[in-house]
Amino acid sequence: MSTPAAVAAHQPDSFAFTPDNVAVAEKILARYPVDKRASAVLPLLHLAQRQNANWLPKVAMDHVAGLLGMAPIRVYEVATFYTMFNKEPVGKHLVQVCTTTPCWLRGSDEVLGACKRRLGIGPGETTPDGQFTVVEIECAGACVNAPVVAIGEDYYEDLDGPAMVALLDQLARGETPTPGSQTGRRGSCPATGPTTLTNPPSPSAPADAATGADD
Repeated sequence: MSTPAAVAAHQPDSFAFTPDNVAVAEKILARYPVDKRASAVLPLLHLAQRQNANWLPKVAMDHVAGLLGMAPIRVYEVATFYTMFNKEPVGKHLVQVCTTTPCWLRGSDEVLGACKRRLGIGPGETTPDGQFTVVEIECAGACVNAPVVAIGEDYYEDLDGPAMVALLDQLARGETPTPGSQTGRRGSCPATGPTTLTNPPSPSAPADAATGADD
């Protein structure tokens, strides 16, 4: 996912996991053999980012490197390769609008335009109050429910302009919108409704005949 790629000019002086996150880190490390601890770099960086208001300063990368016995440059390589890691501060709500072809064909321009109108910012920008950052992302992997927006760790699907504005309004009020389809679509069922097996089974039909089950 694409997020602001620049490294923040102003970096905190120190970073350490909180006691609660130390316990989480220990559970993560326990999954790996001692000589393979470097494999824990991704989940530990993710944990550090979540602790630090959803961005990853250099001191946090250094802290993870120390825990894993890795050269810091190796951790920097990972953190700068994966765009899921934010190298500069972002808003409380990181709004990631997918604009790859399937979402674009289904109206992602309208969704992105709604963000611009409602928040007054464009992609890669953060609102003055620090509440929202908007970015464009490559394929979110939920094409069948396009257009899709990822906010934090939740996906919001089947969006259009008005639905996007309503979503932003909820977040601005401090509410937690229900993730998933915003049209009430169940999972990835056809947007037009079912086209097969639309008739309920006859009450007199044997159970296995109605379900197609084998003996």
